[in-house]
Amino acid sequence: MSLLPSLAEALASGALEVVDLTAPLSSTTPVIQLPPPFAQTARFELEELSRYDDRGPAWYWNNFRTGEHTGTHFDAPNHWVTGRDGDDVASVPVRRLVGPAVVLDFSDRVAQDPDFLLEVEHVQEWEAAHGPLPEGGWLLYRTGWDTRAFSQEDFLNADEGGPHTPGISPACARWLAEQAPVVGLGVETVGTDAGAAHSFDPPFPCHAALMGSGKYGLTQLQNLDRLPPTGALLVAAPLPIVSGSGSPARVLALVERG
Repeated sequence: MSLLPSLAEALASGALEVVDLTAPLSSTTPVIQLPPPFAQTARFELEELSRYDDRGPAWYWNNFRTGEHTGTHFDAPNHWVTGRDGDDVASVPVRRLVGPAVVLDFSDRVAQDPDFLLEVEHVQEWEAAHGPLPEGGWLLYRTGWDTRAFSQEDFLNADEGGPHTPGISPACARWLAEQAPVVGLGVETVGTDAGAAHSFDPPFPCHAALMGSGKYGLTQLQNLDRLPPTGALLVAAPLPIVSGSGSPARVLALVERG
């Protein structure tokens, strides 16, 4: 049997499961909160146009307003100053939106320390157990943070010192950008950087390193606990917004079930 019919048969039989990694997008979806005087991203809003009424008797539809980086979303290289000359979200080659994915699960460490940072040695220890990171694929960083996604306060986890959310160390961010074979990093938090990354050297190292290297970010993922450490195929589908720096995205994983 040729490749595509085999794929279709596996999907129909349930041998290949489609796992939705996308958080529902609504007015209650948590959004990042920047300190003054920086501009703020918009929460998701629906504006009803008609609903089987005088405005449109046979149809229901809406306008919507939201930020590019609201909810489960894709970061393009031009999102950060280090990638300002890189691809906008409409220019990302579509072949790079489909690729193998691995899951590094550090949810137990984050449960003990919400400021936990992934280090290069953590990734190398994982590789020793599971094999190398996938060429042209994605590193998905599971922290258990998706369980907080229904509360703005719990999701941002901020106090007078700022937000406390897990992330990547500056050294690991550089390593992922410059040496690792992956095209992107996926996380469950509001952004690819840790909550305290504003005070890192350099600040926001994931954004700076990944975007500057022409790589991508995926944020506010869910259901990473349903994926195996290796073997999943990721499909990231942002809107191709011309000159856009990112987009809300539907992110799916194909997982083979025995």
